[in-house]
Amino acid sequence: MKNFIKEFREFALKGNMMDLAVGMIIGAAFTAIVQSLVDNIINPIIGVFAGHVDFNSMFVALDGKHYETLKAAEDAGAAVLKYGTFISAIINFIIMALVVFLMMKSINKMRDRLKKEEPAAAPTTKVCPYCKSEIDINATRCPHCTSVLEEAPAEAE
Repeated sequence: MKNFIKEFREFALKGNMMDLAVGMIIGAAFTAIVQSLVDNIINPIIGVFAGHVDFNSMFVALDGKHYETLKAAEDAGAAVLKYGTFISAIINFIIMALVVFLMMKSINKMRDRLKKEEPAAAPTTKVCPYCKSEIDINATRCPHCTSVLEEAPAEAE
């Protein structure tokens, strides 16, 4: 049992696990913000353009009876299909997907801007003009065909 507890403690306190926990907490807070945005701003605006429709009050009672409000149907114990709530969830998903897409797009742009291209390394070899073998850049004679090449470049002193 002590081995199990030790193993679990090592697992739970790893850096990646803590990063995941922080990410989940921030994600939950972000979800609450998006939910509030949809419920309190977007749905009312859509409702105005759709003839003052309140998505959260849209339902169908499965017992065949007509109820004036969702609360009345629930108080009567009727099973209800809350399709308006489902529409709100779809809107939430679309907004979340859009926000994540825009965040990833901007992160990738920043990453591309920060990524500096490494300068090309100075060549260390050249091709012998006679036998076409690859030789050291400073060679004055080809080791393959023994041809005399132009003078090697002067070394910096």
